[in-house]
Amino acid sequence: MFSVTILGNNSAVPAYERFPTSQLVSLNGNQFLIDCGEGTQMQLMRYKIRYSRISHIFISHLHGDHYFGLIGLINSFGLLDRQQDLHVYGPSALKDIIELQLKVASTRLPFQLQIHAIESPGILVETEEIKVSCFPTDHRIECYGFLFQEKTLPRKLASQQIRPRSYAYCADTRYDERILQHIGEVDLLYHESTYLHDQHEKAELRFHATAKQAAEFAKKAGANRLLLGHFSSQYETIQVYQTNSIPSEIPNCDVYVFTSPSNLSSFLTNNEIPKKAKVSLICLSFLPSKTLSKDFLMVRRKRRVKNCYRR
Repeated sequence: MFSVTILGNNSAVPAYERFPTSQLVSLNGNQFLIDCGEGTQMQLMRYKIRYSRISHIFISHLHGDHYFGLIGLINSFGLLDRQQDLHVYGPSALKDIIELQLKVASTRLPFQLQIHAIESPGILVETEEIKVSCFPTDHRIECYGFLFQEKTLPRKLASQQIRPRSYAYCADTRYDERILQHIGEVDLLYHESTYLHDQHEKAELRFHATAKQAAEFAKKAGANRLLLGHFSSQYETIQVYQTNSIPSEIPNCDVYVFTSPSNLSSFLTNNEIPKKAKVSLICLSFLPSKTLSKDFLMVRRKRRVKNCYRR
């Protein structure tokens, strides 16, 4: 199984119930941690992720919200008597920072900690199942994104062949089309969206991007799906990213199709569904009914629904 778990999606300033950037990429039991902001350990416990399976950690850059949780995680590995090697990749200064923190605390680790300096684009890790490479992004300091590419394994039958999947993590960056040459047409693309587009000038000045710019980048990249993150703490809820993307006035229609509970809730923020209109509701097959929004359940129960199915 190839999966991405979001452990944190907030930017530098803390926000209630939102954690700084961290993600976990899993492939057939192997786990790779991307960035390690404060609170990452709490999120790992929350999602019941086994620490021992994390073999590689990739730090995109040395802004605190992307690595201040790293030394704590390394220390916990030691207290839990970890034995297997741990590989950490990041800008060259990361090695000096970690070694200094371990030295002043007189910490002796029971495992081999190998810190690899990233100095140029290229392959960082390659196994029989996956290849991980890095590429530069346009941020205020040295910063790298990471590309995870699943390898095609030999199958006995042609019908068993499965197209390898890929994931591009673009870290912190301004809108930069130079990144396109490094990632190709990926299945899933993560692009930061610190601000909404009404603050695009602020985003440019601070070497960040807007949600609209992220969407434009994903379209040019030919990505199948786009994952947004690094939300600014100035927004009390990330729901504004959904609400802001829907026009305030939509003409009345005969048929409305909603592809997710949040999609419907965002629409109802500024609009109403005409009484005679037909409604089609679609939800993900793995979402239990108790997780569906009240709006979604209300429309399904009270209105004449043309279609309501799970995908």
